[in-house]
Amino acid sequence: MSSTPIRYSEFPKELPTDDPDDVLFNSLYGVRTIELNRPKKLNSLNGSMARKILPRLREWEKSHLANIVIISGAGPKAFCAGGDVAELALQNKQGPEGQKKSADYFALEYKLDHLIATYSKPYIAVMDGITMGGGVGLSVHAPFRIATEKTVFAMPETTIGFFPDVGGSFFLPRLDGEIGTYLALTSERLHGVQAFYAGVATHYIDSSVLAQMTSRLSELVFNDHATLQRRLQIIDSTISEFASTLPSPDSYESAKHGDLSGDLREAIDRTFKYDTVEEILSALRKESESADQKLAEWANATQKTIALRSPTSLRVTLRQLREGRQWNISETFVREHKIASKFMAHPDFVEGVTARLINKPPTKPQWKPATLAEVSETDVDEFFATPSEEEALTLVTPYEGALDQRYTEYPHGVFALPTESDIQNVVRSYGRQGSKKVVEEVLKKWNHKAGVKEKVQEVLARKTVSTDGKAISWKSKGAHL
Repeated sequence: MSSTPIRYSEFPKELPTDDPDDVLFNSLYGVRTIELNRPKKLNSLNGSMARKILPRLREWEKSHLANIVIISGAGPKAFCAGGDVAELALQNKQGPEGQKKSADYFALEYKLDHLIATYSKPYIAVMDGITMGGGVGLSVHAPFRIATEKTVFAMPETTIGFFPDVGGSFFLPRLDGEIGTYLALTSERLHGVQAFYAGVATHYIDSSVLAQMTSRLSELVFNDHATLQRRLQIIDSTISEFASTLPSPDSYESAKHGDLSGDLREAIDRTFKYDTVEEILSALRKESESADQKLAEWANATQKTIALRSPTSLRVTLRQLREGRQWNISETFVREHKIASKFMAHPDFVEGVTARLINKPPTKPQWKPATLAEVSETDVDEFFATPSEEEALTLVTPYEGALDQRYTEYPHGVFALPTESDIQNVVRSYGRQGSKKVVEEVLKKWNHKAGVKEKVQEVLARKTVSTDGKAISWKSKGAHL
């Protein structure tokens, strides 16, 4: 059992200074919509928005008329590009009082993310456009996460002297292989269908049919006695009606290394499996000597990318991902709040935000400490000290029907593509009958979901061997990756 204290408190209240129009709420029959409405700021999340969304989500939990919640962003560019970190950096410059205000903002944000992660009603996040940082917290813990051709997903926190928060400790280590470690340390962007194949999104839909999908969902009528799981299954089938032909993950010009499959994926798992940043960099140096020119280019570029990041952020992030694999969903946000509060008092956050986001044009951050060697284990330990009962983040009291507050695996995994371990289990049962049989069985289990066949075929090509030309078995760990 976790030793991290889990405590609950009441909902935050709106303040007189809050912007009345930064979030728009609407109803369409059984659907309740949340529209983040700061398009000029790429719908960046702030305290005013969180204070509105939290009580509204609770109100809908209590309403028999509210069947489904859908969250989206206003304007053509972004779902939500992150939190309003420029404001936090300015506050932090005021010293301990300002840093406490910034820590309080993260408390508010994490309460909201945790409520979404354990919500008692179906919740759909439409990741149409830029989805980063704070936008990831509003979407990635939901049972349904819709990517479109405009989706640009990233966790760019190490770029600004921070760490991948908003529950990143939970969802990143639970992605296949070392995808989560790679995304966290490099801030690599996933475009469109790449977010779907990586397991970040559960569905891929063209943005032109989103309005029709919302109308169709609003018409759904659930039996009063239907369980949450049954309702989610009906919604899953309905969303799937709008999934058309999937584009190729290689079709995004702006994503040089975005298709995380085949040889590149093997290289990611090979190089990012280590528990120290130095070992990862060493593995990348070795990879940069590869005879495969594309892999060598990728390894060189990745080394340069990591060298630009805050050394403190890199060390804290890698430890966070390794430890977070053991944290439950509530513990995740309590522990992350402690880490975030510590970063508010660390010089790298103000330096990173100022250099990368406030200065025009952006400048190169001067990190303190400047090198990995100068960041000691004791320095990192301070971020991971278990919070005392007094300082521990309080979460909002769960409503009747809420999900288990201490789950350690997402309860709705079946709505995304199968994971590699799901596929491995089917190989164990049916591998003797060949790859075709394995693909058939996974397709049947996942209700012939779009993208399943492609993912299974890619995983089988990378992870299985055949000795007789038909029967397949999973490669042992010692085998060449």
